[in-house]
Amino acid sequence: MSALTTSFDAYEIWFFTGSQGLYGEETLRQVAEQSQAIVDTLNESPSTPVKIVWKPVLTDSDAIRRAALEVNSNDNVIGIVAWMHTFSPAKMWIQGLDALAKPLLHLHTQANVELPWADIDFDFMNLNQAAHGDREFGYIQTRLGIPRKTVVGHASSASVTRQIDSWSRAAAAWQAVRTMKLARFGDNMRFVAVTEGDKTEAELRFGVQVNTWGVNELAEAVAAVDDAAVDALVAEYEELYDVAPELRFGAERHQSLRDGAAIELGLRSFLEAGGFSAFTTSFEDLGELKQLPGLAVQRLMAEGYGFGAEGDWKTAILVRAANVMGAGLPGGASLMEDYTYDLTEGSELILGAHMLEVSPSLTTAKPTLEVHPLGIGGKDDPVRLVFTADPGPAVVVALSDMRDRFRLVANVVEVVEPTAPLPKLPVGRAVWKPEPSFEVSAAAWLTAGAAHHTVMSTAVGIDVFEDFATIAKTELLRIDADTTLREFSKEVRWNQAYYRLAQGL
Repeated sequence: MSALTTSFDAYEIWFFTGSQGLYGEETLRQVAEQSQAIVDTLNESPSTPVKIVWKPVLTDSDAIRRAALEVNSNDNVIGIVAWMHTFSPAKMWIQGLDALAKPLLHLHTQANVELPWADIDFDFMNLNQAAHGDREFGYIQTRLGIPRKTVVGHASSASVTRQIDSWSRAAAAWQAVRTMKLARFGDNMRFVAVTEGDKTEAELRFGVQVNTWGVNELAEAVAAVDDAAVDALVAEYEELYDVAPELRFGAERHQSLRDGAAIELGLRSFLEAGGFSAFTTSFEDLGELKQLPGLAVQRLMAEGYGFGAEGDWKTAILVRAANVMGAGLPGGASLMEDYTYDLTEGSELILGAHMLEVSPSLTTAKPTLEVHPLGIGGKDDPVRLVFTADPGPAVVVALSDMRDRFRLVANVVEVVEPTAPLPKLPVGRAVWKPEPSFEVSAAAWLTAGAAHHTVMSTAVGIDVFEDFATIAKTELLRIDADTTLREFSKEVRWNQAYYRLAQGL
């Protein structure tokens, strides 16, 4: 199977505790013991997806700077959690915070939950100073303009661990994007605006490498696939899916299924050989490929690859990021596109799909494997998985190039069952009800200039994408139950000024 890794097993988050030498060895020993206990509490939570590693207490500028540089140089470390247990003078943190290039979560907590009122003396006050030590730390972070997530509460609180979970998943996605190589097979669809973008700026802002390979290089990899490998993959298809009778061995269209399997094997080998974790295709540039990759794309997305149709590399980035965010959780992530509406007043719904390429990770049902004509592309009828996404909460997110910056737009939605069967729509699809209403959601989306290609995630919610946007220093516009078009429009205008000013002249 795929060599792509979509898990947190290799990742760590380092826990930094701030103090100072003024308190003496006995107090610093207690600081170390109590901060280790905080880390143990966090790691014991079932909602902590990435191992948190305790590091020795930091008490001077040079140690802080060196610790930050060590974080930067370790590819397995995806971020740090910082807590000022006692008072840690913030000027000690200037060089370290300025050097830090990994995500930062500021945990404002303390060792105890309840105060031991009858026993509080000045020794206790001297030790338990996070209430104002973290305020000193908060000041210097804001003074330096450090993007971070601030979480307040005791480490045993479900709210605290839930927020650290969201941030950890966002940090893991950021690490994946920063190290991503994306292969474009052909260019974007002709005359389409929103799939265009500045690939150089994307590498500067996100770290992702976006480059193009001729589609016939992919076709050569497909042609090199041997019959035995195709036989084995076809057998896997027949075990995993309800294969249409006409595609089965000996049936009239079995060759179409074999061609689809060869495309999957060739595409997989190309991606693995190049170290790619995301890719795009275009129906306008298929070269020697026999059919538009549909089944192959669906299965690779389900394994964690990013994908964008019609050359849309920005959505491919998002799909890969969302797959990493949701590692280990039920649900999945997929390319999605708002296709058409049910405008029944008071019960409006959005039907989303694509030509072929929707990930089966959105369903727990057994998909059917079918072949049908495709009116564009000029190739053989492609094979594809057909299913309907499971009902439940989801988020759809788009990434757009706004000329002077990138913009994320996210809408909280509820995936629902279709109100009637869809016997003549042979694609993967999802039906959803957007928050706060269809009218406000659609108007806000259009006001934001958000893309028509999105990633749909049924594994993580909008909070993870917000944390990702903070880490990436990227604008995110949120459409949810509290959105009003008036306030949303104001935010769009304010952001226009803010993000231009924030980037400097």
